[in-house]
Amino acid sequence: MSFDITSLNRSEIRKEIRQQRLDLSSEQQSQAATQLLTHFINAPKIQQAKNIALYLTNDGELDTQTLINWCWQQGKNIYLPVLHPFSKGHLLFLHYTKQTPLVANKYGIAEPKLNLSSVIIPEQLDLICTPLVAFDSTGNRLGMGGGFYDRTLSIWQRNFRLDKSAKPYPIGLAHNCQHVTNLPSENWDVPLPEVITPQKHYQFFRENI
Repeated sequence: MSFDITSLNRSEIRKEIRQQRLDLSSEQQSQAATQLLTHFINAPKIQQAKNIALYLTNDGELDTQTLINWCWQQGKNIYLPVLHPFSKGHLLFLHYTKQTPLVANKYGIAEPKLNLSSVIIPEQLDLICTPLVAFDSTGNRLGMGGGFYDRTLSIWQRNFRLDKSAKPYPIGLAHNCQHVTNLPSENWDVPLPEVITPQKHYQFFRENI
C-alpha cells in the first residue's frame, strides 16, 4: 500500500520515508530480504543478465547481500558503485568478489577500494539495481539528492530513446513502505521501468522515457 505524500515536498518525503525505513526491526529487515530475493530471482531481466551492478546496504535500505550471494552462486558478475575520485557527482562501477577489499567513502558507505583494472563502463553492465528513497505508481524515483544515479541512468535514458535494448537496464530496489502515491519530479529525474519490493515486482510502461 502506498504512502500519501501529497502535502510534502521532496525534502520532507526523504525525511519521512528514510525514518520509516530506519524504524524497521532487524526481524522485519531479514524477512523483507528473503521476500525480495524471491521476486528478484524470478525477474526475467535478472535471469538473463551476466553483469549486474548492485550496492551495499546503508541507511535502513533493503539488505542486498542475499541478492549478491545468489548472483555469485549463479556465476553472475557483480559490480558495486564507487564515488568517482576526479569527476564530482559521478560513479564508477568496480567488479566485486568475496576477496575485494572494501573502504568507507566520505558518506561512510562501504565501497570497493579503487582499482582501475576492476572498472567496467556502464554500457557494459546488463543491469543496474538502484537504491532509492521513494518511488511512485508510474516509476518516478526519488534518491538521496546527490544525483549520482540520475547521472548514471541518464546514459541509459538517452540511449533507450534510440534503442529499446540499451544498457544498463535499471531496476529499483525498495521496501514496501517506500512506495508513495505521486512524487514531485524534476527534469533531471530518470524514471524507472521496474521496481522490485518484498511484496511486488512493479513494471512500468516506458516507451517514451
